Amino acid sequence: MASSSAALNSAVLRSKTDTLPHETPFFIRRTGFLEVPSNAFPKRSLKCGRRFRGVGVVKSSATTTELKVESGRAADEEGRILRVGLICGGPSAERGISLNSARSVLDHIQGDDLHVSCYYIHYDLKAYAISSAQVYSNTPADFDFKLESLAQGFDSLSDFVEHLATSVDIVFPVIHGRFGEDGGIQELLEKSNIPFVGTQSNECRRAFDKYGASAELDKQGFITVPSFLVQGSELEETELSLWFTKNHLDVKEGKVVVKPTRAGSSIGVTVAYGVADSLTKANAIISEVYCSLAPPFLHGIDDRVIVEMFLEGGREFTTIVLDVGSGFDCQPVALLPTEVELHCHSSVDSSEKDIIFNYRRKYLPTQQVAYHTPPQFPEDVIKNIREGASLLFQRLGLRDFARIDGWFLPPSAHADYLTDNKFGRSDSGTVVFTDINLISGMEQTSFLFQQASKVGFSHSNILRTVVQHACLRFPSLRQYSVVSSPSLRTKYSNTNNAFPKHHDLRKVFVIFGGDTSERQVSLMSGTNVWLNLQASNDLKVIPCLLAPRTENLSGMDSDTTKSGINSRTVWSLPYSVVLRHTTEEVLDACIEAIEPVRAALTSRLRCQVMDELTEGLKRYDWFRGFDISDDLPKRYSINQWIKQAKELGATVFIAVHGGIGEDGTLQSLLDAEGVPYTGPGVIASKTCMDKVATSLALQHLADDGVLTIAKDVRSKEDLLKLPPLDIWHELISKLRSETLCVKPARDGCSTGVARLCCDGDLAVYIKALESCLPRIPSNSLSKSHGVIEMPIPTPELLIFEPFIETDEIIFSPQSSSGNTHDLLWKGNSRWVEITVGVVGKRGSMSSLTPSITVKETGDILSLEEKFQGGTGINLTPPPLSIISDAALEKCKKHIQLIANTLQLEGFSRIDAFVNADSGNVLIIEVNTVPGMTPSTVLIHQALAEKPPMYPHRFFRTLLDLASERSL
Repeated sequence: MASSSAALNSAVLRSKTDTLPHETPFFIRRTGFLEVPSNAFPKRSLKCGRRFRGVGVVKSSATTTELKVESGRAADEEGRILRVGLICGGPSAERGISLNSARSVLDHIQGDDLHVSCYYIHYDLKAYAISSAQVYSNTPADFDFKLESLAQGFDSLSDFVEHLATSVDIVFPVIHGRFGEDGGIQELLEKSNIPFVGTQSNECRRAFDKYGASAELDKQGFITVPSFLVQGSELEETELSLWFTKNHLDVKEGKVVVKPTRAGSSIGVTVAYGVADSLTKANAIISEVYCSLAPPFLHGIDDRVIVEMFLEGGREFTTIVLDVGSGFDCQPVALLPTEVELHCHSSVDSSEKDIIFNYRRKYLPTQQVAYHTPPQFPEDVIKNIREGASLLFQRLGLRDFARIDGWFLPPSAHADYLTDNKFGRSDSGTVVFTDINLISGMEQTSFLFQQASKVGFSHSNILRTVVQHACLRFPSLRQYSVVSSPSLRTKYSNTNNAFPKHHDLRKVFVIFGGDTSERQVSLMSGTNVWLNLQASNDLKVIPCLLAPRTENLSGMDSDTTKSGINSRTVWSLPYSVVLRHTTEEVLDACIEAIEPVRAALTSRLRCQVMDELTEGLKRYDWFRGFDISDDLPKRYSINQWIKQAKELGATVFIAVHGGIGEDGTLQSLLDAEGVPYTGPGVIASKTCMDKVATSLALQHLADDGVLTIAKDVRSKEDLLKLPPLDIWHELISKLRSETLCVKPARDGCSTGVARLCCDGDLAVYIKALESCLPRIPSNSLSKSHGVIEMPIPTPELLIFEPFIETDEIIFSPQSSSGNTHDLLWKGNSRWVEITVGVVGKRGSMSSLTPSITVKETGDILSLEEKFQGGTGINLTPPPLSIISDAALEKCKKHIQLIANTLQLEGFSRIDAFVNADSGNVLIIEVNTVPGMTPSTVLIHQALAEKPPMYPHRFFRTLLDLASERSL
């Protein structure tokens, strides 16, 4: 298999990298600060609507912790490459989100004129130089246990800073929460006079502490929310009771918010009623174990907790502020704010009755949150928010960029209890600023990119603008000129024409969405593919949403009442509309964007913000202009959309999980018009979507080491007719197993999959089918488990099969040496669960390196654990302590046999159990449109190849295979 992997890479990779030795004399001693004088901006029209210079997307080329950069004209001409040290991790519960942010930054800033070196801070504050490949891990737990062997560790933070002083020119910290936003890392860098992006340490400390920041805001003339500080004192019950009374709150039932004073991302935020409940929840925050792997000294979210009034009737917002001033001359510009609208559905769990914007809603797809940019507030309120956020940024001494959160309280909220004669009052209501985020989240669809794209910035443009602006404060960096948008060309200057005919660019339609329970993962996959393919300068990539069948557009010609596939609609999407968390939100944004009044308001506010940004940025020759135009979405029938693809000679990249994206339907439509597409063809797609058909197609391979699991197929109708006890006895007798696994016969991975241990579990599952529940709440079955997402619509056929027992893989908090984790596996059953990608042409598919999947809760991997960054654990490659190289090679040969037998092509993912001794595999399922999110295991496996395939190249390879597909 080693030879086949090498052949695969030699066929798809043509890497042109030069290695810079560590002694390359780019470092210059830093001796203080200097404001960079203004430079003449090239004379050109700066009127709103004529400032677009094309999308700038950069290539990620780093492969190890050594410096490697692509040779290019820009580097040759300038003679200087800015070396950026990207630092992620940290001791807080946001370590996983920090890794997601680092991954996104790495994807979008690296290029010929800028090289990124990656660093990771462990929860014990030990620093490591890591390869960029490790940044693409799903969660820090993926590599924590092997840091000592794979990364360059530093004996102390002092040694780490000394290394940075000679190895990078500027540091970009993306550590969220403690040590990243509280001034910790900034103070270390300041002591060694190392330039960094963002606010200085003293100002970080002042802004990060919510209680102290609130007092400072009050001092600066802003309206603040009444609050009380809990620190564990025995006298606090009496004092808190007095505070409740003073603020006209009932001592027993008064509604308040309890949250840590020094933690970000809504971690630990909860609602409480009365003094006793408030203190109970405050003490829980103080003592809560937020990281199962952390040593005892890191247990507890914070030892200072704030209790504040619940802003009943308020509407939450957040806004990014960008500094466009020169050096230390601050000139903040608030971008278009985003309204965070929370929905409470009737089916919500009783524990969720007091819905707040917590950690899960911020980072995981959920229909309980909708975002509106700009907000659905009166225009004078939006003006107040922008002016107030800019003023706050300036008065608190913030630098480069920050995110500021707050609340708008309309007159109906009766906010008379808030301080009078302060900034934020108007006839339309009251604006209150509550939280300051010094290092805002930078995931692909974060508020930073949502708001930046609304005013003309692509991902790379906004990030490079932030980095280059930070360089202005340091005299040693004046020689560098990192252009804000390095690959300028008009990919997105296609106003009023959703499918521009740029004949010099190859067209690619990336389609995602649909209406299955995997539609949110599909959105994440499609967004990631779209952003990565944009790195190819010869492509014009258009993101497209497959709308759900229930789409109902008032005032528009709609054919959704017709039956069948021909009634489906597809929207071509502008850049900013894609950056959403749910497909429902994308669809709502499409409809909102074409509503005349709303569109006019957005356009007017966009121009105002862009004029303010231009006033500051026009003085810098490195700013090449805005590269995202203000386009509108366009709606097509699916047949019209396919004909457009044919007319333009486009290739369709399918990222629709489940439903018509995986059952051969979409593939059949594309075949009929001769439109090339990614992934397997019609027959293979149909076979793999049907788990029973998959088993039947492979059952003759038993002698070759490929095993299938016995199955019993039952219709939903039959399950509803008979008593669960009778069905249970029939199943366990036929399948010869006391524990069963149930799953839909024809649906995507992880939806509707559950472990059943008794007839009571079966009864709960059948009831969920009968009631058409969208999900089964956690721990509803006899054995503990997480939330089980159910297929939409409810499946008509269910498969029951024996539950395969595997031995638990455990990560101990520390090894015997005390430096890192131990990985413990008893290996009694000798079976482990794996997932593995296969890539290539039909008949000659190659297996990537398998990943061992580790479940954090329950016995079935959840959708979140499979696809959401910061959750789940994947071991790539499998540790030798679990499976030997010889068994792994046999496993890969068996996987290739499966792929070629099923006539797969392009790429797919195969889930199976593997015997750690023999390498024999027991097939679970085959996914012909696997998850392609930023943290998917396919990326980990591609990076494990030699040479590694980074995401830009990996997705381009899959696209190129589509144009060469077998007929």
